[in-house]
Amino acid sequence: MKAMLLSEYKKLEIVDMPTPEYAENELLIRVQACGICGSDIHGWDGSSGRRKPPLVMGHEAAGIIEAVGSSVTRFAPGDRVTFDSMVSCGRCPACRQGHINLCENRQVMGVSCDEFRRHGAFAEFVVVPEHIAFPFPESLPFEHAAMVEPVSVAIHAANITPIHLGDTAVVIGSGMIGLLVIQAARLAGCSRVLAVDLDDSKLEIAKSLGADAVFNPKHADVLSGVLEATGGKGADAAFEVVGATPTVQTAIECTRRGGTVTLVGNLAPTVEMPLQAVVTRELRLQGSCASNGEYPQCIDFLARGDIQVDPLITAKAQLEDGPEWFARLYGGEPGAMKVLLRPSA
Repeated sequence: MKAMLLSEYKKLEIVDMPTPEYAENELLIRVQACGICGSDIHGWDGSSGRRKPPLVMGHEAAGIIEAVGSSVTRFAPGDRVTFDSMVSCGRCPACRQGHINLCENRQVMGVSCDEFRRHGAFAEFVVVPEHIAFPFPESLPFEHAAMVEPVSVAIHAANITPIHLGDTAVVIGSGMIGLLVIQAARLAGCSRVLAVDLDDSKLEIAKSLGADAVFNPKHADVLSGVLEATGGKGADAAFEVVGATPTVQTAIECTRRGGTVTLVGNLAPTVEMPLQAVVTRELRLQGSCASNGEYPQCIDFLARGDIQVDPLITAKAQLEDGPEWFARLYGGEPGAMKVLLRPSA
């Protein structure tokens, strides 16, 4: 099969590899679309430490089942499926308690680290366990189905955040996940959503996807804007979707007493936090990790048009164009968000 191999850091090659073998509980999927994630970019340059060459990356994908293992019961060749990026074991205490995103033995598609190596979907074929795969209707394009993984990150963040009808949320960071969080917060019941970003073009997209007001810290005082929009009390919930000290501090500042700050961004390993503000205002501060069974919900939202992903897709390209797109995204391609590669097109 044709695959895009990370042969060494900052070097991707289109190579021929053996079609992967599948076990009795696994599916062999012909990949129709696979998105380039920001974590893949950090894997490409070696900065994440979790994509050690040689490796086929890619975990945001959808395709058609080519073959199934002997014990597979829910799927058949020809079915259209997407799949979770995380392979949970189903046996550890976290899995048994229903927290598959916190699985103690989890593996991630397209990731290679000290504990495991699992090839991903920047290839004509990929193998996944049956239990992480989900069908989607023919009305949903493969490129949209490949976006279920990032959509699930946003939906999970909204699901674990206490939101009541009529609440106000502020979303710090209007990159792709932030723009999905804006839509998820609306679906969760927020009557007002405020967006913050340093890029005016992203804020324009935020407004088109449901943000009631937008703030660029380069031109406006974000805290003053949020307080004015909320009658002086602050947002009921804040979603931090960057992962850096300044944005975490902004999220905390903009949240009302007794409110919730959900940390989705994961850019920096450590950040500074205004501890006294969190304690004296009794803020709930929580992390949000990946997703936890929200895939069917996300597929339904996409199929019904409740969540829009088309405005977030920058380009659809062939697998052979992948190395060039990685270099362009790493270099900060202006206005770029999601690039989808089509290995089997």
